[in-house]
Amino acid sequence: MAKVTIKLPDVGEGIAEAELTEWAVKIGDEIQEDDVLGTVMTDKAAVEVPSSVSGKVVWLGGELGDTLAIGSKFVEIETSDAEAAAAEERMAENESDAPAEATQEIAETQKPAPPAEKAEKPEPAPSPAPAKPEKSAVSARPRTAPLASGDRPLASPAVRQRARDAGIDLRLVAGSGPVGRITHDDLDAWIAQPQTAGFGSGGPVATRQDEDVKVIGMRKRIAEKMSISASRIPHITIVEEVDVTDLEALREKLNSQHAKERGKLTILPFLVRAICKAVAEQPGLNATFDDEAGVVHQSGAVHVGIATQTPNGLTVPVVRHAEAMSLWDAAGEIVRLAEAARSGKAKREELSGSTISITSLGPLGAIATTPIINHPEVAIVGVNKMAMRPVWDGQDFVPRKIMNLSSSFDHRVIDGWDAAVFVRKLKDLIETPALLFIDA
Repeated sequence: MAKVTIKLPDVGEGIAEAELTEWAVKIGDEIQEDDVLGTVMTDKAAVEVPSSVSGKVVWLGGELGDTLAIGSKFVEIETSDAEAAAAEERMAENESDAPAEATQEIAETQKPAPPAEKAEKPEPAPSPAPAKPEKSAVSARPRTAPLASGDRPLASPAVRQRARDAGIDLRLVAGSGPVGRITHDDLDAWIAQPQTAGFGSGGPVATRQDEDVKVIGMRKRIAEKMSISASRIPHITIVEEVDVTDLEALREKLNSQHAKERGKLTILPFLVRAICKAVAEQPGLNATFDDEAGVVHQSGAVHVGIATQTPNGLTVPVVRHAEAMSLWDAAGEIVRLAEAARSGKAKREELSGSTISITSLGPLGAIATTPIINHPEVAIVGVNKMAMRPVWDGQDFVPRKIMNLSSSFDHRVIDGWDAAVFVRKLKDLIETPALLFIDA
């Protein structure tokens, strides 16, 4: 037998290290070539590391939350001499290529070869063959009892998030994937079938068990960034009521005429346009603050960050040069970036470099919020829920569509007066949408 060491692959773009966010295998597991071994996160991109050989997992390179260097040992797999030789040959063939997959380091284990063992060598040969189907049979077999409280079910971060949202304990769900990994199909099947109070006849059990969830991956990065924003930035938040009746009428009119060929407009591209026009008069709000150097960088271009909820947490993809975009250009870019962020395919440059941000809870919005600034920016605009409300017009109460804007500012570099002027400008532009299309 021989050992193959799978190394953490080079994911490119100068990344020197990655955080270990999930193991898909454990020591003793029998795996097949191309099975996923684990998942690491670099910046905001999750990368699955596959196995290049079939065999038995004998060593794991860290615990969840550990930071691993690119090229460091990730997993050791015990495999046959033939598998090891083939892996070494593949590594030699790809040596000149850019390493996009895990590289291998082949190390022969010491093995005594007395005549007695050589004579018995043909007998163990058939044993690996039944082991492989046995593995798949076991992994696909539904469990008849829940996992022990200390055992961690195997599932991707997206599956875990779905389970948490649905209030499902993954220890109760049978996994049909490799080494019992729980897939979205397994979760769908669990949700679709009626569940009993518990396993066997031992009486009712809780549908959820206590669980300590380690803060790792994207959630760890979100926690770190929010901590920096909240601890360093003294926030001032202004909540302003805005009448969006005319804007909504314009939006509906444009969608009825152009949605099929140009795409549907939401309120966000209008707000992006309003921000671009407002910061043209107040460039100090379209800026980032290097508080260690004591320098405020006012950007000539408007790069608007759009806070986007994804299965792995909140990300902020960036609409670059929004000041040069039409409504439909901005709308299309917002949709494209949101889809890329939610699927984990957004590029690094699409997730950084914003100069001012927008956050919105959409239909789940509230009357008012207190947005946290996306450090190192100095301003963020929060969109709250739109509702039909009675408004006094001087003679009678009339129904109007009203929405509150909650905008936060870095009070170290933005005075309350300047913040109020900015919010008032946004209100004027939104309430009189024709102003959005007039160049001063």
